[in-house]
Amino acid sequence: MSSNNNDSSALRMVLIGPPGAGKGTQAPNLVNKFGAYHLSTGDMLRSQVSQGTPLGVEAKKIMDQGGLVSDDIMIGMIKQELSTNPTCSTKGFILDGFPRTIPQAEKLDEMLDNLKAPLQKAVELKIDDELLVSRITGRLVHPASGRSYHKIFNPPKKPMTDDVTGEPLIQRSDDTEDALKKRLNSYHKQTEPIVQYYKNKGIWSGIDAAQDPTKVWNDILKCLGF
Repeated sequence: MSSNNNDSSALRMVLIGPPGAGKGTQAPNLVNKFGAYHLSTGDMLRSQVSQGTPLGVEAKKIMDQGGLVSDDIMIGMIKQELSTNPTCSTKGFILDGFPRTIPQAEKLDEMLDNLKAPLQKAVELKIDDELLVSRITGRLVHPASGRSYHKIFNPPKKPMTDDVTGEPLIQRSDDTEDALKKRLNSYHKQTEPIVQYYKNKGIWSGIDAAQDPTKVWNDILKCLGF
C-alpha cells in the first residue's frame, strides 16, 4: 500500500456496490485483516443522532422532516471520525455507503487531501440486479455488528442467531423485492457515475460479486496487492 503521513500500511478505501452485493460480508473481512476502521455512514449517522452530537442534532432535524441529510453534514461526520479515531490514522479506514454521488466523491477527496490521507482504492462489487433480488430477500442481519447472513447462501449455524454473540438476527424492513427495486434504480442513477470518476483517478477495481464469498474476498486481496 502507498504511504501516508501516519502509517505506510494504513488502508484507505471505498467499497462500492448495490444493496446485497456483499459489502456487509466483505467489510468485516477487511477490518479483521487490516485492523482498519469500518466507516459505515448509516451506522455513523445513527450513532451521532443517538449521542446528540451537534451534527447528529442537525441531521435528526432534517430526517424528522423526511429530508435527506446534506453532503456537508455527512462529510463533517466522516471528518470527525477520521480526526478523533486513532484506528483511522494508524490502520486506515473502509468507507461503505458513501460517496453515493459525484459531488460527494469530490467533497470527500477535498477533505481527505486536507487531512493528507487520500484514498488509495475504490473497489466495486459488481453483480446482476436479478441475482440481487434472491440474495436480498433472504438476507439476515445482526444489528449490533452489521454482520450479515443469508437463509440459503450463508445461513447462521443456528437459525436466526448470530454465530459470534448468539444474539437474534433480524430481516430488515426494506429487504423486500419492491423496496430493493427502488433502491437499485436510485443506485444505478446516482452511484454508477462515481465508478467512472474513480476509474479516471486510476484507483478503481471491479470485482465479480456473483462468485462465492471466499473467491470475492481473494479477488479483493489481489486488487489490494496481497
